Amino acid sequence: MTAEELARLARTAGERSYSPYSKVKVGCALEATDGTIFLGCNVENASFSMTLCAERTALFKGVSEGLRRVRRVAIWSDTGIFLYPCGACLQVLSEWIDDGDVILVRDDGESKTVRFHELIPHSLSELKDRLT
Repeated sequence: MTAEELARLARTAGERSYSPYSKVKVGCALEATDGTIFLGCNVENASFSMTLCAERTALFKGVSEGLRRVRRVAIWSDTGIFLYPCGACLQVLSEWIDDGDVILVRDDGESKTVRFHELIPHSLSELKDRLT
């Protein structure tokens, strides 16, 4: 699958967003190392701490279906900017992704690719690796 195809899937997922409070749609397409794709969108709640980001939605769907390693992630938003994963999503993703690509996609289709390690160079997953 090309990066462009993954980006399009992220947009498709984002269009399913439930975001009545922020009005910001975010979608994620996550590619497992075996090529399986998992989609997620942000799901908001009136109790803001209960909101779930698109990246974690896609990841948790994948893990519940057997995902063990992530190759790369595409994240789309309708904000007009490159929307980076939040700290919580970075930390959660760090347990499943080594140093794959993170493809950021604006609503106009423009994209930018960064390496996961650039976004969170020192995650708590390093500690997990030392303890296991």
